[in-house]
Amino acid sequence: MQEQDKCKSKFKLASLSQDEGTFFELILVLDIVEHVEDYYGFLKGLLPKSNLKIFHFPLDLSTQAVLRRRGLLTRRDLHGHIQCVTKETALATLEDVGCEVLGYFHTPRCIELAKQTIQKIAILPRQICFAIYQDLAVRILGGYSLLVLAK
Repeated sequence: MQEQDKCKSKFKLASLSQDEGTFFELILVLDIVEHVEDYYGFLKGLLPKSNLKIFHFPLDLSTQAVLRRRGLLTRRDLHGHIQCVTKETALATLEDVGCEVLGYFHTPRCIELAKQTIQKIAILPRQICFAIYQDLAVRILGGYSLLVLAK
């Protein structure tokens, strides 16, 4: 029982920009940055609020999204994404604002959330390409996100 008392954790849902003086061990910033107009200011404001941060960025910018007439606009209209990033630009942005990237990996949004027939047809080619060369598959075919652990 004494061991449990030492490890009391708290979960708090809050607007960190309005919550002064609060410090967290870990902040989850999941699918947020692509909606923020001043994302550099937003990210810089997070730095002093926690030791660790987990970011999740949809990687909307891909060759196939650019080649489709409304590829990027569809993401904007459906989901309100006003920022589009690649793995490289997301990681560079985090470093620009002072984060130390500890690790990252791709998450398969295109496979886990496929609903439309065309999305389901694309699952196998995406899986095969991803197994051969992850970065190239993500840059060309799209449909993935990036999960990042940073300090």
